[in-house]
Amino acid sequence: MTTLQIILAIIAAVAMTAVVTFLLTSRKMRRKVAYMLDALEDKELNFRFDERRLAGRKFNRTLNRLRNIFDKERHEIIEQEKYFGMMLDHVRTGVAVIEKDGRVNYCNQTALTLLGIATFSHIRQLRQVSESLYNAFLTVTDDAEERASYYNESGKMTISLTASSALIGKAQVRVVAFNDISSEIAENEQESWSKLIRVLTHEIMNTVTPIASLSETLLKFDGVDDEVRNGLDTISQSSKGLIKFVDSYRNLTRIAPPVKKAFYFKELADRVMNLTNEQALLSGVQCTYTEKTDDIILYADEGQITQIMLNLVKNAIQADAKTVEITAEINPSEHIIINVFNDGSPISKESQEEIFVPFFTTKQDGTGIGLSISRQIMRMHNGTISLTRSDENGTVFTLLFR
Repeated sequence: MTTLQIILAIIAAVAMTAVVTFLLTSRKMRRKVAYMLDALEDKELNFRFDERRLAGRKFNRTLNRLRNIFDKERHEIIEQEKYFGMMLDHVRTGVAVIEKDGRVNYCNQTALTLLGIATFSHIRQLRQVSESLYNAFLTVTDDAEERASYYNESGKMTISLTASSALIGKAQVRVVAFNDISSEIAENEQESWSKLIRVLTHEIMNTVTPIASLSETLLKFDGVDDEVRNGLDTISQSSKGLIKFVDSYRNLTRIAPPVKKAFYFKELADRVMNLTNEQALLSGVQCTYTEKTDDIILYADEGQITQIMLNLVKNAIQADAKTVEITAEINPSEHIIINVFNDGSPISKESQEEIFVPFFTTKQDGTGIGLSISRQIMRMHNGTISLTRSDENGTVFTLLFR
């Protein structure tokens, strides 16, 4: 074999070795890339390629860099999700993302608070709260607003719901947003009643006052026979009675702004029980106070809140209750909740929706303004009063201070 042939054979062997090495290296590289892609697709990042060996060090370093970039992006996305989640938890609007089958992908803390539930994984849970609430979530669409009323630990709630359709990944979902409009409805309702009362009292007083004054004047004249005098006296007394009656309703539009100060609610509860003690003893009623959270301090008008509590206790005694239980606690939302329970005659379902309406009363000698004034006072304190329950097991009125 000539020298040239030997050189050509060596070159061919080297070239063949290079080709084989390249093919083997390429196959390893492809396997590494495929492995990394599979791991990333499965969201597995606990892998790292060896950078210590000289062979393939640069390629392994590149793959590790890609893995680190992907991990960094993933952490940034997670942090953004936490940030947006915290933002949504601090808004006053409830937000729930609901799939077609009713499963709940996400809901913020406000949603749980408004609905009065600890977790929200499927809308069928709402049936345990209220059928109307469940139906509202089921039927709300992009084109219309839905409303639903129900009861939770804060009393009667009315919410307004709107929805928007969205595509998240490949899943079609509805983003349902809802707000508590109970205060707005109650405020509008109360304002309407106040306007009506002002008009009625004004017109009645303008008509009756001259009649009372004139009948009093005519009674002072001599020579009026007994029959006419008796008639004038009846007119005078009836006019005075009507004036007194109408004047009592003016209280609904003349509630003084609360003068707030801090005080222990336990002291107020003890004072209310002392003031009603005689009436309770005569009726055989046992009145108690339980503080579920220690040292509850209210920042409110002590006199006005005392008026509300006296009204609730006296109403319970008049309903033939044998037990009146006052409880107070601070709920997870840092709201003060006061419940007044009695085991007296329940309020009929027909009356439950009307008891806070001015002039409405179930008592023969009632004026129908006690609970209406109580609701106005609580609204002026940025709170609520509601009938939480009334059945054969007892009646509960709930005061909530925000």
